[in-house]
Amino acid sequence: MIACAQTTGTGASAPKLETEDQKTLYALGLLLGRNIKPFALKPDELAIVKAGLSDAVADSKPQVELETYGPKVNELAQKRAASGADDAKKKGQEFAEKISNEKDATKTASGVVIRTVTPGSGASPTVDDIVKVHYEGKLVDGTVFDSSIKRGEPAEFPLKGVVPCWTEALQKMKKGGKAQIVCPSSTAYGDRGSPPAIPPGATLNFEVELLDFHKP
Repeated sequence: MIACAQTTGTGASAPKLETEDQKTLYALGLLLGRNIKPFALKPDELAIVKAGLSDAVADSKPQVELETYGPKVNELAQKRAASGADDAKKKGQEFAEKISNEKDATKTASGVVIRTVTPGSGASPTVDDIVKVHYEGKLVDGTVFDSSIKRGEPAEFPLKGVVPCWTEALQKMKKGGKAQIVCPSSTAYGDRGSPPAIPPGATLNFEVELLDFHKP
C-alpha cells in the first residue's frame, strides 16, 4: 500500500464510518488513493498532494500554475513507474532463480519457472483448448491478487486468451496436475502492470491445478 494507508492508520484519529454517505466518501478516498498509487508517494510527498487537494476543494489560490505543472503529472508517473518496475524485476528475478533451483522445477527459454507439485496424467492441453483450473496468484512478497480458490469456483477460459506465461506453462501440465508457475513480467503484464493489483514489472507466482480441458 502507498503512504495514504499509513496516514489513516489506526487508533483515535481514524474516522468512524457510520452513515452511508460517510462510507461512500471513504470509498472516494480509496479510489483517489489507488489512482495515485503508481507514484509510490513518501509521507512528505503525500502531504503535498493533500495540500493541493485541499486548495482545490476550498477554491484557494493555487501555489503553482496548473497549466505548467499539470502536464508534468504524467511524466512523473511514468518516471516513478519505470523506477518501480526496475526494482520489481530485480526482486522477481531473485525469486524465480530461487524457485528454479528447487526439486521438480524447470525453467523455460522465456524465463517461466514451472515446479511440479502433482504430475497429473494423460494428455496436455493445446493452445486452442479451453482449460478449467483452480488457481491462486500472488506477488513475490506473498500478496494475493487473485484466487479462484477463495471464490470457491474454478475458472474456465481459452488458453490462447491469457498471459503468455499461462499459455506456455499449462501446455506442459497434465489433467489433475498441480504446479507452481513463476511468471517474469515479460511473460505477464510487463512494465505497465495491471493496476491497482499488479505493479509495473511484477513477477507473478501462481499455484495452479489443471482440473480439465476441452475443445471450444
